Amino acid sequence: MENQNRSQIVFYFHAGSENHGCEAIVCATTDLLGVRPLLFSNDPAADARFGIDEIAELKSLPPVSYSFFEKLRIRLSGDKLAYHLRAEHEAKAFPRNAVALSIGGDNYCYGDAYNWHLAGLNKSLHDRGVKTVLWGCSVDPESVTDAMKRDLARYDLIVAREHISYEFLRSINPHTVYACDPAFTLKEERLPLPEAFAEGNTVGLNVSPLIQKREQVAGITYANYQKLIQYILEKTDYHVALIPHVVHADSGDYEPLQKLYDEIGDKSRVCLIEDANCMQLKGYIARCALFVGARTHATIAAYSSGVPTLVVGYSTKAKGIAKDLFGTDEGYVLPVQSLSLPDDLTNAFSALESQKTAIRDRLTSIMPAYKESILQATQQIRMLSTDE
Repeated sequence: MENQNRSQIVFYFHAGSENHGCEAIVCATTDLLGVRPLLFSNDPAADARFGIDEIAELKSLPPVSYSFFEKLRIRLSGDKLAYHLRAEHEAKAFPRNAVALSIGGDNYCYGDAYNWHLAGLNKSLHDRGVKTVLWGCSVDPESVTDAMKRDLARYDLIVAREHISYEFLRSINPHTVYACDPAFTLKEERLPLPEAFAEGNTVGLNVSPLIQKREQVAGITYANYQKLIQYILEKTDYHVALIPHVVHADSGDYEPLQKLYDEIGDKSRVCLIEDANCMQLKGYIARCALFVGARTHATIAAYSSGVPTLVVGYSTKAKGIAKDLFGTDEGYVLPVQSLSLPDDLTNAFSALESQKTAIRDRLTSIMPAYKESILQATQQIRMLSTDE
């Protein structure tokens, strides 16, 4: 895309690469577009640690200093205005006439503060002559307000990663297309396996504090993972790999996974994967026989590698992606809200395992055509960025 008639590509609303799903979106999208974008990140230091500085120009949005009159207006009007004024300041850091991709796919699912900030940036960027793209997104239709609809209608392009979101967003903004999550195209890198990891005969497990917060019965998610590990080790010959995919200090996967690992007496068939970049983590997941995951992009790494996968989910994106792949989410997504007994996850895993060959064959057969959709979406970005 290096062409004097093309607008600069900018990525924004990136949480940082300690969330390896966010990292995967950056890596896959830069590869798909063939550009070195300007990337506004919440954590450039973490991004550089995982090598993102080699494929993108890293920047932080400038700190906002409100004027006396702005502070007075915020005191009178509240937080919503604060986020809009913050966005007005931040938008000035974007090159004029750029094409800006909001790459935090499910940011519209996290409440008013995110929505106000996103809406403020969307408007302020348009005022600056920047075209905006909501990239690889999912939304919960039931949580979308009229104010959010007005914001969503402003985007020059929306790329929805599953059809539940696509059908809804299309009714709001006609410039909406469907494409799989860009991370389905992420390349993998295969590091040497730990001794306890048996390639092709290991069940990969991922759990996150985020789903634990959504459970209806206190402690039930952790209890289900305990039971599942016990079942795998006692009733099957599979090995177990505990695989974190988000490593933020305050909300990372390591704490529950480390706790599960420490509780296991005989660790000859169990390993805890150390942190690695998104491509290396995909390399581990790709060598699993089956995968049970909570983080969306950990499950995407599995799906895209043909690994039969059970999602312990709670959101539109989990259900929507499964429906697009299999025609139904039943048997493929276990809502964390539905967990009530300690063996619920084990029963769902056993049902998935009994169909593993058919599931693997289906993923292998449909994946090439499924990935084509994101190639078509990148062409839409190219069209937006061309001045001709």
